[in-house]
Amino acid sequence: MHCACRAISRFTLTLALPAHRQHNERHGNAGFCKVLMKQARVLTDAEFKRLLAVVTQMKHAGRNRLALMLSHLAGLRVGEIAALTVRDVVDGDGKVREQLRLSAEVTKGGQARVVFLNDKLRREIERHRNEWPEERGADAPLLLTQKRTAFSANTLCQLMGQLYRSAGFDGATSHSGRRWFITRLAHSGVSPKVIMTLAGHRNLTTTQRYIDVRDEMMKAAVELL
Repeated sequence: MHCACRAISRFTLTLALPAHRQHNERHGNAGFCKVLMKQARVLTDAEFKRLLAVVTQMKHAGRNRLALMLSHLAGLRVGEIAALTVRDVVDGDGKVREQLRLSAEVTKGGQARVVFLNDKLRREIERHRNEWPEERGADAPLLLTQKRTAFSANTLCQLMGQLYRSAGFDGATSHSGRRWFITRLAHSGVSPKVIMTLAGHRNLTTTQRYIDVRDEMMKAAVELL
């Protein structure tokens, strides 16, 4: 059987909680963008590809694609994305880092953590960097608004919501990428402890609430019996 099916039976189904027990999680400091996790739609892989294709045709495509990919492929909260600087993702030799360190000041739980960047995300960072009209200092924001200033958690949250709506994905929010990240890892058979650590959670109960379970996943799981 596929490892994804084993992952569902071993982790996803046993840990998924009833909707009424799911709680709000802040997007960094984005009070405006508090949403119930159950309301943050998790895109399918095909929908995620379509989202990126739509965003690529829009204004500020490179910046917006990177914001979405940091959410989906690194599981970052919107406040963590908004706080990123050039130094966080590019080393002193001008190379994109394989991992970045989030300081305690920008994480929700007040605990510093290491975030690993996969090859796809690193290529996207490099692509976005090549689009900059001028070289940026190490302490400059990684993502800039139209006014060439840093995003706040709130403004980036609103932008990401607009991007989802433009692609026709109602119910998706700035938290959707983080849920996609955790759900995808769980369905791929990654250890719950590893997922919890990558997400920056202190306990598995919090991680459990992020996992999206669909009918086809449950059907595949019972076929293991």
